[in-house]
Amino acid sequence: MSLSIRNQLPGTVTTVTPGEAMVTVRIRLSGGQDLTSAITRDAAEDLALTAGTAVRALVKSTEVALAAGRVQGLSIRNQLPGTVTALTSGGAMASVGIAVEGAALTAVVTKEAAEDLGLSVGAPVVALIKSTEVSLATP
Repeated sequence: MSLSIRNQLPGTVTTVTPGEAMVTVRIRLSGGQDLTSAITRDAAEDLALTAGTAVRALVKSTEVALAAGRVQGLSIRNQLPGTVTALTSGGAMASVGIAVEGAALTAVVTKEAAEDLGLSVGAPVVALIKSTEVSLATP
């Protein structure tokens, strides 16, 4: 299956915490970072997720927010530090390539946000991803 989702991060499930309708899944990415996904309980059961399960974390580029550094006091669980590797700006939007430890991400933000953050190739950046925006796939 081919997908239009640019961000496909390989990892391994470390913990599955079930709730009544939703499940949080903690994933160790190949670069060593931890990522949290919040999916429905039915989806977790369909994927047979347990500690040790190999998965791909899927995140649309429009769901990746950026910050100039780590942010404290924020409900967003996933903060991945990295370096800007590419920056393409259009009239309204900018596509930002980011190298994080062991993976590559793409974020799409407004051109104004990219300018306000002073983004340029080589600049440090932190990718922010809500756990509810991380989908999971098994091989």
